[in-house]
Amino acid sequence: MAAMKPRTGDGPMEAEREPRGLIVLRVPLEGGGRLVVSINDAEAKALHAVLEGVIKK
Repeated sequence: MAAMKPRTGDGPMEAEREPRGLIVLRVPLEGGGRLVVSINDAEAKALHAVLEGVIKK
């Protein structure tokens, strides 16, 4: 049996581009673990536009 390692949400939010062109976004979660999302450029631009609308300036 493999060793069980605790999965925590500690650590920074990360985004990186994979060789096949997708962007992988890793977001730490408060309850532990990480939300991992693969998105393309169009989806990343749409996410950016949505977040821009709610970010306080």
